[in-house]
This record gives sequence, structure tokens and C-alpha cells, in this order.
Amino acid sequence: MNFVRRTLTGVYSLLVAAALFATANSHANEQAPIIAVASNLRLTIEEIAQSFHKDTGLGVRFAFGSSGNLTRQILQGAPFEMFMSADEGYVFRISDADRSIDRGKIYAFGRIVAFTPRNSPLQAAGFPEGYSSIFETQNPMRYAIANPELAPYGRAAREALMHAGLWEMIQPRLIFGENISQTAQFTLSGSTMGGIIAYSQALAPQFMSGGKYILIPSAFHQPLGQRMVLLKNSGEPAKRFYEYLGRETARKIFRKNGYALESGEG
Repeated sequence: MNFVRRTLTGVYSLLVAAALFATANSHANEQAPIIAVASNLRLTIEEIAQSFHKDTGLGVRFAFGSSGNLTRQILQGAPFEMFMSADEGYVFRISDADRSIDRGKIYAFGRIVAFTPRNSPLQAAGFPEGYSSIFETQNPMRYAIANPELAPYGRAAREALMHAGLWEMIQPRLIFGENISQTAQFTLSGSTMGGIIAYSQALAPQFMSGGKYILIPSAFHQPLGQRMVLLKNSGEPAKRFYEYLGRETARKIFRKNGYALESGEG
């Protein structure tokens, strides 16, 4: 199976990352640390950053992307001070390359959902029981998941489809997002029957009004242990943000946005 691949290298890679920077608030200055963040976290981490600024007066900036592409950028020397991955393996690769101060820690566990937009033939189908009859038809529409080779949420989606006995049937219909954010856009575009996206995304207003979701049991895939790590060049503001993510204020925001705090929840 040929997966969609967009290799970002060298200066072009850094320019793309720079285009994705987002300040936590309008007062964050140019010296605020740049945090590399898996795209499934966009809304959640921006909410936490606002709380962090309110409590500490400090700002942070973000570069969003797939965990695989962000890892490649870090190994190529991107000026990030901290990395929040959607799984553990990418953090361990960075640690093994001596780019981080330690092997980091898990900050949350991700969940995935089967999302179907309005007017999709899957709207009335349960997951996974009702999917077989739909995909056995001649309906030409695609189904979206993130690229399993780049995005941990894509890997979990593939595992869930295999667990449900749907992989072989759905595989010819798949369209792959480079990351889970692009995948979510595919599911709302009207060009797909739906897809598997992050639970946190499905809770956003545009998804709540644009379709419906079914939470996929955590037993259908390997735990999505999302690990963060401070990089070798991290300064005091980045270290304080890292510490803040373990506080109850941040933990409540994670849980509110669809993340589990213990493996196997749900």
C-alpha cells in the first residue's frame, strides 16, 4: 500500500514549522519557547497555554504537525525546546539520539472515534457492526485515517479496523491524512464517508454540529500513550510549562477534551 508521504527537510522543513507557530496569547513575545506539538492537541494545548499565561505571565509558541514529521525536524536541528508527541516511540528516538534531557513522561492517553459527517451513508451504521454492509456496496466514496507511518493516531486507526475485521474491506477506499488534523478536515469536507479521528477533535463545535461520532473501545488498539520531553536547549519557561502540564488545572483540561489520564480508560 502506498501511503501519502510529504517529506519535509532542511530549510523548507523549518519554514513550514515556522508557518505553524501560534502564540498562546497576544502578549507572548518573540523569546517565548517554541514547543513541537502533535496536531491532535491543537485546541487542548492552546487552552492550557492560556491558563498557563494567566497563572504565570509566561507565553509559549507552538509548531503543530504529525509526530513523525516533528521528530524528523528535531533530529535535523529545529529550534524547539520541548516536544509533545502523540506516542512514546518518537520521544524515545529523540532521547536515543541524545537530543533530550531524559526520556520524558506520559501526559495523557489519546482516544479515537469513528466520525461520520451529515448525509454520509454511514450515519445510521454502528461501528463496527454496520460498516461491512456499507463497504460491500459500490459506493465510491473514500474513508479517511491518518497515515499510519507518520501519525500514531493513524496507526491506532489501522489497529482498530484490523481488530474489527474491516481492514481488508476498507483498505481500497482509504485516503490518508499526513496528520490527524488533515484527516479530520477530510472527514468534514463532504468528499469522504467519514473516518477515524481523535476523540478530542470530535468534541469541537464544528464536528459536533457537522456529524456524529462513535467512541472506539480502547481495547481495539494499543494504548496511545502521549509522551512529552524537554529538549537539550530548553530554557526556564519551557521547563515551567512542562511542569504545569502535570498540574490538576491542565489535567482537567485534558480530560474535558477527550483524553484519558490512565491507560485503558473507556
